[in-house]
This record gives sequence, structure tokens and C-alpha cells, in this order.
Amino acid sequence: MAVTLAARQTIEKLISSAGERAARIPARTRYIAGGAAALVALALWYFLAGNNDPGKDQRSAAAPVRVATIVRRDMPVVQHALGTVVPETLVQVTARVQGILDVATFKEGQFVRKGDLLFRIDPREFEAALDQARAVLRRDEALLQNAIRDKQRYRRLYDQGASSDQLLDTSAANADALAATVAIDRGAVKIAELNVGYTQIRSPVDGKTGPLLVQPGNMVAANNTSPLVTIAQVQPVKVSFNLPQSDLGLIQARQHAQRLTVALDVLDTRGKPLTAPVDFVSNAVSNQSGTIELRATFDNADLSLVPGQLVNVIVELDDLHNALVIPRNAINDGPNGPFIYVVASGKAIEHRIVLRFDDTKNAAIESDVRPGDRIIVEGQLRVESGGAVQIVPPANSGAAGKSGGGNGKRRTRSVK
Repeated sequence: MAVTLAARQTIEKLISSAGERAARIPARTRYIAGGAAALVALALWYFLAGNNDPGKDQRSAAAPVRVATIVRRDMPVVQHALGTVVPETLVQVTARVQGILDVATFKEGQFVRKGDLLFRIDPREFEAALDQARAVLRRDEALLQNAIRDKQRYRRLYDQGASSDQLLDTSAANADALAATVAIDRGAVKIAELNVGYTQIRSPVDGKTGPLLVQPGNMVAANNTSPLVTIAQVQPVKVSFNLPQSDLGLIQARQHAQRLTVALDVLDTRGKPLTAPVDFVSNAVSNQSGTIELRATFDNADLSLVPGQLVNVIVELDDLHNALVIPRNAINDGPNGPFIYVVASGKAIEHRIVLRFDDTKNAAIESDVRPGDRIIVEGQLRVESGGAVQIVPPANSGAAGKSGGGNGKRRTRSVK
């Protein structure tokens, strides 16, 4: 190892200074101090000579980086959104007649079928009204029969010349009036029968009941806005989500081809994400959020989806064929747009890119790079364009150069 002029001069000064000090101290102490000074000078010489190694300076100047490989493959264009589970039908069960709520025949949270009895209102008042309506109908039907016989009798007498026109018209009018009364009575009977039927409140849909909002023993009003219970139809259910209006073209094209489907982060009984086709696209874009609502229907056989639940939705909108695909963390932001570093001959070469799609893990790009090129995915903060780099293995693997390796930070260059 060669010693530089500056190092030699420094050593000589230390030795001279040590000699002057040694002349002023006793002989025994002088030998000890001289030996210590020699050791210090020797150590300094090795230090300065080692730091003067050109190869070591070159090695320390190379920035340690981790790399991945550019690949060419098909890449799906997907959108991520937050969805809300909504019931197929949500019914608020109310009373149609006023009365005392006698009993609730179900338990809160129970699944019920369409037509199942839910509540019973005290029917005695309505049964009495029905009996009264039927009695009035029977009376008026008997009067009608008499009026019809009188009308027929006066018709025969009139034909024989034994009755006047006035009597014939009066009998006919009386029969017609009683016929109208009987029709009204029959309507009253039907209404009374309906009211008796309304005292038994039945489920209008298949679904799951919510909490009981009115307890038995309370007076309930007819058609009150406050429900007795709510029933949510949860088989099937819908998932509602919103996508930005900029995706309208892709949404319409995909829907026209009947290939617009969604996947949820909820797993089915086989351990696979739940999927379903989109069966509803709103007819308007929200002028507040700039998004459009979409819905997909899931059969929900295992009841894994509950109304009001928030789920992550993944929608595949398009496919990019033979795209150049790189890990997302290889992309850096610069004053002239995004770029990547390609490692060639031990140096980092900057390449501008056009970002086609980014799914937060991988990105499809357009650039002058080629499949198989190694790009820097971690350690960009130490890299300069054209600077030397040293490739190190990924932190979680002994092999370097795999696509998606590394978890380096995204680099942003500022304008100087």
C-alpha cells in the first residue's frame, strides 16, 4: 500500500514532536513514551494508507439497491371501491287497523317466510262489526226479494190492465233502490272481513326480522309511520358501490359485453372471494362526488353478507394485452414526469415512462425498455442517473431480480 505525501509529513511531525518531548523527561520514562509514540505513528500510517486505496473508494461509492425484472404479460385493469351491503327488500311492518296488540308470534332476529303470522291484534271489535254487517246484508236481501216479487206482481197486473203506470214505476224504483242497498251492504261485509283479516299481521316477504319496536299490550294505530318491526330480505342481497365517472366508457363497454363482474374481500364456504355480475348501473352521475352507482346481486346462501356491512369491491374493467409490467415501487416522480432506473453495466440509467395503469402493486407502462431489463425497486434515494450501483439480494429471499421484489420507498425528485 502506497503512503501519500501528506500522510508521510504527518508521521514525521508526530515523530519529531515525540522526540522533543522525550528530551525533557527522564530516561526510563523517555523509553516508555517513545514506544507509545511509535505505536501511534504506526497505527496512523496504516489508517491513512488504507483510506488511500482507490478500489475501496470505488466500492463504497456504489449505491446498494435491489432490483426486479420487467415482464411482458396481460394485465387486468381493475378498480377498487368501498361497497355497502343492502337488502333486496326492506319492509316496515305496520298495522292497518287500530287496536290492542295481543301477541307477537316470532322472536327478534328470526327468519320468517312470506305469509307467516307475526302479530295479532284483538279481533273482537272487528268480528262484532262483521256480524253486524252480515245481519244488515241479510235483512236488505230479504227486502230486495220482496221488492222484486212486488215488481213482478205489478207488471202482471199492468199487463192485465188492472194497475196503473205509477204503481208499476214505484215498485220498479223500490226494487232498484234495494238492489243498490244490498250492493252497499255486501261492500260493507267485505270491508269488515278485511278488517278482521288485518288483525292478523303476516310477513309480506321472506327475510330476517329486526328488533321488536312495539311490545304486546300496546295500542297500535292504523297506518302509523312507526313500524312494529322491520324485515330485511337477505337472500339474495345487493352490494352497492360507486366508481368515478372517468370509468364510464370502460363500464359501458364491459357491460355491453356482459363481462362486468365484481369480487368481494369476503370468502365463500370454499375459501374463494365472492363474485357476481353487475346488474345495475345508475342512470345519473352524482354532481357532488362525480361518481356513478353500480350494484351486484349475491345469492348469500351462507348468510356471510349482512345489510349495512362495508366490503372491499374489486371490479375488472378491461384487459391490457402484452403490456410491459413492472412493480409499482420501481416508479419515481420527477419534474418531467415518472421514470424508472434500469441497471446496465453496473450503472443506473434513467428511463422516462408513460403510466398506462397502476393497481397499487404492479403497473403497466410504455417506455423504451425491454422485457428482462433489471430495474431498481429499492434504494432509489441513493441513486443518481448514470451512477454506479451494487445489487443486493432481496430482504426476504436469496435470489435477486424477481418481479415484485423489494419494498423500497418511492422516490421524488425536486426541481433545482
